Amino acid sequence: MEYETVIGLEVHSELNTATKCFCGCKNEFGAPVNTNCCPICIALPGALPIVNSEAVKKAILMGLAVGCKISNYSVFERKNYFYPDLAKAYQISQAEYPLCIGGGVEIDIDGGKKYIRLNHIHLEEDAAKLIHTKGETLVDYNRGGVPLIEMVSEPDMNSADEAVAFLEKLRTTLLYAGVSDCKMQEGSIKCDVNVSVHQKGKPLGTRVELKNLNSFRAVHRAIEYESSRQIEELEKGGKIFQETRRWDDERGISYAMRSKEDSQDYRYFPDPDIVPISVSEEYIASIKRELPRLAEQRKTEYLQLGLTESDADLLTAQRDYADFFEGVLKEFNEPKFVCNWITAEVFKKLNTLDVEERTIPLEPKALATMLKLYKTGEINQAGARKIFDELWENGGDPVQLVDSLGLKQMNDSGALEKVLANIIETNPKAVQEYRDGNEKIMAFFVGQAMKATSGKANPKLVAEIVKKLIK
Repeated sequence: MEYETVIGLEVHSELNTATKCFCGCKNEFGAPVNTNCCPICIALPGALPIVNSEAVKKAILMGLAVGCKISNYSVFERKNYFYPDLAKAYQISQAEYPLCIGGGVEIDIDGGKKYIRLNHIHLEEDAAKLIHTKGETLVDYNRGGVPLIEMVSEPDMNSADEAVAFLEKLRTTLLYAGVSDCKMQEGSIKCDVNVSVHQKGKPLGTRVELKNLNSFRAVHRAIEYESSRQIEELEKGGKIFQETRRWDDERGISYAMRSKEDSQDYRYFPDPDIVPISVSEEYIASIKRELPRLAEQRKTEYLQLGLTESDADLLTAQRDYADFFEGVLKEFNEPKFVCNWITAEVFKKLNTLDVEERTIPLEPKALATMLKLYKTGEINQAGARKIFDELWENGGDPVQLVDSLGLKQMNDSGALEKVLANIIETNPKAVQEYRDGNEKIMAFFVGQAMKATSGKANPKLVAEIVKKLIK
């Protein structure tokens, strides 16, 4: 029998506001435990929440970035369940009247395009952090109340590859919109995965929710495993139960945690302490004007500059890459030349770093200055790479580095001719090979010239002089 996997994602992203969603406590990662909390965070009697307008604005900004319809009327509700990370025994969330409706993103998969629909985006508060140690559980309420958006997809994905492509597209959009730092290692973005399987042409199967997915790799592995597990169970004549399962990334398996709740189990009802949100069309239009240029728009612009689609994809993969590229172009408007250096040299450096640390440490203006020196012949390629390495590690002024490192290119034809005359005289075999038509031997002469001049010779000028002398 041929089975089809059906996948829907619930993606949570913490918003990078200065304060929490319903109080004035700092929204800050890494602070000492239980220092960024107040009577509202820990639900002391009489403490009343106040909606953070900046969180509402950032949620709308993301909704606009993925084509949602922004609701003019939105309501916060209480999602009731008991767990130690919820001081109130309920979470302030949205269910019936979310802030953003519909929308979606287009993903690239198997050489084609596929549109993944969103059901909605709603704004809610994060739970506190549980710390399990020495047989006991401690609670840090610093994270409790941090604003986050939950982006709920339709069940439009049919493979682990599609789910990861969707996550990557959402992450890229969040970063371009500037609403989240998306640091998965800090919990800024996380997701729950709903997986079901069914025989093609028959009704959808029973869905299972997967929790504890801490990386895109874990999402991919968990979907592959869960899909296979369900198919195997059905093939044996078994039954799939609606349940929540925990993913164990170390063992590569999922296991049952509890039966899966439906929305009625949470007893949602409007929070009586928070008035409904009324959003005018004028306010939505003002936020839309603040929406930054997104990846697809920048990619189109880069193609118009003469870059290849592959280059444009690489440069727009992350907003800071695109920002860096454009920063260099402002100082040195040679799009293809700049792109080639970034995709070859900058990305090579980035690939040596941990995934979480892949930020470009040098200033766009510094790289632009170095590239100008290279393009105008002040330094050769070897010198450019030495200056680039120094800028990457320690920063500095490229012009001053040319002098301090002794990298000024040797462009004196007379001096180079003397050096090359000696090289030609002492290498008659190489000279004969060139005369016999082996043009690749020119690399030997260039290399010898570089060696004799401590890497300062102009390679192009060396080749011209060698041809002249041998002729």
